Amino acid sequence: MRLALGLQYDGSAFSGWQTQPNGQTVQDHLENALYQFLGDPQLPPVKTTTAGRTDTGVHALGQVVHFDTDIVRPDPSWVRGVNSFLPKSIAVQWVKPISADFDARYSAFERTYCYALFTGPQSAPLVTGRAGFLMLPKDQHLNIAAMQEASKYLIGEHDFSSFRSSECQSKSPIKTIYQIDIHHDGSWVYFVFRGSAFLHHMVRNLVGSLLVLGQDKEPAIWLKQVLDARSRPGAAPTFMADGLYLVRVGYPEHFQIPESQVAASLLPTSLFPT
Repeated sequence: MRLALGLQYDGSAFSGWQTQPNGQTVQDHLENALYQFLGDPQLPPVKTTTAGRTDTGVHALGQVVHFDTDIVRPDPSWVRGVNSFLPKSIAVQWVKPISADFDARYSAFERTYCYALFTGPQSAPLVTGRAGFLMLPKDQHLNIAAMQEASKYLIGEHDFSSFRSSECQSKSPIKTIYQIDIHHDGSWVYFVFRGSAFLHHMVRNLVGSLLVLGQDKEPAIWLKQVLDARSRPGAAPTFMADGLYLVRVGYPEHFQIPESQVAASLLPTSLFPT
């Protein structure tokens, strides 16, 4: 039987999603919790597949995972039971049986990430680790209009090699971005990227380059020139992971994957595509 589950986590304390020898990843903790919940040492370890292999320090509000098991339990029992073996910074939101043709990674047709940025003359300790920070002099704000204008060059199918990590394992640098929203609310700026898929560090590299424009260090056309160059050194440095959230993963409607209500309640509703 194949099960799908929704997962939320604060990634601050973890070495990303994907399992590592140190055991300090979200996948390691989840698979260990599933193994303990099943409570049978004769069973093989549970292997999970995820929609998005988030990096070190990156968070998730709408992560989706699937795994196969012969054990039958009520859906609420899976949620409560697995959560009892997870650290408080990781929580299963829902579990549901799903058809064998569902794959958390390959059935997804789009992913939405949000980057939450706090700006000001001083950092805010209560949001450290959960939001990016950009030091700006008092009464100075980012040029939101310039970033919004430049972001239009990124919409559509492009070769995003300029925003790709050297460690990226994707077979192709060609991805499609459907939508970019940049929302300003006082000291906060939210960047939302909705696309088919994203390269390693791609969102953080895009945010870093957009912030160059937001500080009026380059004209809007600079971002197109960087994109067209297909060369990583031409773009801005990778921005910090703290403020990056995997918000939503899109699947064909017939799979009936639940939406993350927490994501919709924590962030402005205008940022979520319909």
